[in-house]
Amino acid sequence: QVQLVESGGGLVQPGGTLRLSCAASGIIFSINRMGWYRQAPGKQRELVAAITDGGSTRYADSVKGRFTISRDNAKNTVYLQMNSLKPEDTAVYYCNADGYSLPGRPFGSWGQGTQVSVSS
Repeated sequence: QVQLVESGGGLVQPGGTLRLSCAASGIIFSINRMGWYRQAPGKQRELVAAITDGGSTRYADSVKGRFTISRDNAKNTVYLQMNSLKPEDTAVYYCNADGYSLPGRPFGSWGQGTQVSVSS
């Protein structure tokens, strides 16, 4: 079983910055894709950004140019640098990862979520 633990959420003023981290632990053979999703009250969970083990990235249109996703494969950790934050970025942010615990044994895991609130 692979566990994901997020950190770095909090309250920030509009225009501010936050950096989220998500570390994977457990029995890990490889991690293919790591990503960040968010869910605001009354809305569906949506993809914010994702990154493959090769470094290819994908962003939601609403965060392009403001958020940057990166990962440290040696630490099994993914980061989300969030700049120029807006009130509409307020949500619970969830980390997601998929890969293999052992050869031929895939996994898909979610973190517990971290609250990001953008307000003056």
